[in-house]
Amino acid sequence: MSDFVHLHVHSHYSLLDGLPKIPELVAKAKSMGYKALALTDHGNMYGAIEFYEECQRQGIKPIIGMEAYLAPGSRFDKDKDDKYYHLILLALNYTGYKNLMKLASLSNLEGFYYKPRIDRELLKQYHEGLIGSTACFSGEIPWILRKEDNYEKAKKVALEYQEIFGPGNFYLEMMDLPTLEGQMELNTKLAELSKDTGIPLIVTRDSHYLDPEDAEAQDILTCIRDGRTLDEENRMSMNAIDCSLAPAKEVISRFKHAPEAIANTVKIAERVDLKLELNKWHFPAIEIPEGKTANEYLREQVYEKLPKLIEMTEDVKKRADYELDIIATKGYSPYFLSVADYVRYARENRIMFTTRGSAAGSIVSYALGIVMDNPLFFKLPFERFLNPFRPSPPDIDGDFADDRRDEMIAYVTNKYGADKVAQIITFGTMAARGAVRDVGRALGFPYSFCDQISKLIPFGAQGFQMTIAKALNLEPELKKLYEKNADAKRLLDLAQKVEGCARHTSIHAAGVVISPTPLTDFTPVQFETGGERIITQYEMHSVEAAGVLKMDFLGIRNLSILGHAVEIIEKTTGKKIDVYSLYPWDDKKTYEMLARGETVGVFQLSSSGMTRYLKELKPTTIFDIMAMVALFRPGPMDSIPDYIQRKLHPETIEYEDQRMKDYLDQSLGLIVYQDDVLLTAINLAGYNWEEADKFRKAMGKKIPEEMAKQKEKFYKGAKEFG
Repeated sequence: MSDFVHLHVHSHYSLLDGLPKIPELVAKAKSMGYKALALTDHGNMYGAIEFYEECQRQGIKPIIGMEAYLAPGSRFDKDKDDKYYHLILLALNYTGYKNLMKLASLSNLEGFYYKPRIDRELLKQYHEGLIGSTACFSGEIPWILRKEDNYEKAKKVALEYQEIFGPGNFYLEMMDLPTLEGQMELNTKLAELSKDTGIPLIVTRDSHYLDPEDAEAQDILTCIRDGRTLDEENRMSMNAIDCSLAPAKEVISRFKHAPEAIANTVKIAERVDLKLELNKWHFPAIEIPEGKTANEYLREQVYEKLPKLIEMTEDVKKRADYELDIIATKGYSPYFLSVADYVRYARENRIMFTTRGSAAGSIVSYALGIVMDNPLFFKLPFERFLNPFRPSPPDIDGDFADDRRDEMIAYVTNKYGADKVAQIITFGTMAARGAVRDVGRALGFPYSFCDQISKLIPFGAQGFQMTIAKALNLEPELKKLYEKNADAKRLLDLAQKVEGCARHTSIHAAGVVISPTPLTDFTPVQFETGGERIITQYEMHSVEAAGVLKMDFLGIRNLSILGHAVEIIEKTTGKKIDVYSLYPWDDKKTYEMLARGETVGVFQLSSSGMTRYLKELKPTTIFDIMAMVALFRPGPMDSIPDYIQRKLHPETIEYEDQRMKDYLDQSLGLIVYQDDVLLTAINLAGYNWEEADKFRKAMGKKIPEEMAKQKEKFYKGAKEFG
């Protein structure tokens, strides 16, 4: 352990009051020789899991905490003149971590008034496993000492806190901010208070950014947050104070008179023993008949329902058993049963739904009604969805009529309990163009000047995020302005520092989590901004790492239109249309209609380009439609004329290797789908499913280094495999 540990540190998750992104923060601490580091963002735990995982990756001990807001009286008091104090909380162990999640949640759900606030009642209830310290000028004890100048009251309050947290678990926090007016005097009073009460001291920095030269960017952030400009009077400037992540030597040199306060930071870090069990899945508490396991009940359901859909040949039984064995081994039976349950509810209540993605390759999903079509008919591999090597859980993307999505969420909330269901948080970040405009406004630059520079930044292509650094390389005019105009240089330099910072919270378009026990066992929660919906404080990747699987409930307008169309048809003609059974696949009239170009209102087939290609193709099978939808996008579009040629002149169909005929016959010998990529890697280059999935991801995400590795591996495998 180093000779000093930072125990009061903010990241960009302090929402416009902190600059560092988590990976940068941890890397900086590592480069400075720190062996441990705390994260204490304002009033939330947004970054806790990301921070924990990043510290693990970089070999630093993570200390998870929060700078809480404390109501002076009850958290339920919401008086206009009510203020709040700051209080640092650090989790010593797993009990402390769970209590921290409870406090972070209840401060939002019960105590929110301008800020999410806890109170002494909650501290008494959830203090176990936590360390508390007095925080900054806005802490209760510093406030009493500075603003009220009442030493005896401060002493009384300090002893109250010590009683709440227990001896050795509450600290008086001296800050290493020598240029902050009044801080040195406060430190002296805190040292005196420590002698009088026996409450130990620590030294902290209240770090909001990494390097001293980032002070102006932090100042800009607070201006953006408050809607102010740098040159406004009566504004607390961050430029006058160094809130960087200081080197240990520098902090120690200023507190030679208080070596025990420095040593206590290390002692706290050594006491922290927090081990989080991540990526272990906890599924909804589903109802299973007494005496049966989830695996037995799932198998029973599949074999009861599948014979009603297709003939139970040996191939069908073999596939069903194979899938059920993998699902059982992986422990995913409760997941399939819970999805099947809410899909059943949708069907019974005539809520239009469909399932996208690789779940279509599962005959178990087909039996349960989660997907509509027999995967064997379409030659869809189950392994694309779930295979023995895949570490990540299955992901069933459910689409529902957007005007009835809330009904679906209400159903699972009522079924499993309001404390076990939430939507998933997302963070709006400062994108390149927006960062330029926001920073320009804070600098007081004319709108037209900022707008001109912002518009020189190109938009990012799909899957490619544009940054200011990339824009300077891509756009000569922007580069010229940057090099020749001092204001433009200052604006772009500062915008680069705030770019990517989280600025507000939002809600994931589809993600819902359902936990077996209260959600606060897995993630802190809060209300959506300005609303009543409960959302997680952990974003999608963190909440899944914490062990609660994301369920997709995406609202789709086309499904609402379809639902209304079915209702109108029934009202006007008396006919009941079952949109889940629109067979047969080889209906001639439908293909003739599409070949005539009558595609208006047909989802994914109605654009002028697609209509032109359909008229040329003259489709006769569902596989023609599937191929056209897959190919009609940038890149693959170049293969459309080849597909049409092969369709109209079957004698031109050829395969690079005859082994490909088994899985490319439906796409006329062309590699069209990601499944084709997987099967090519397996059949021609000897990949297993785990390796093939990495191969697919490298192509899909266009990762150059991984692509180069895969090219070498694929060529070698193809040679060895014939």
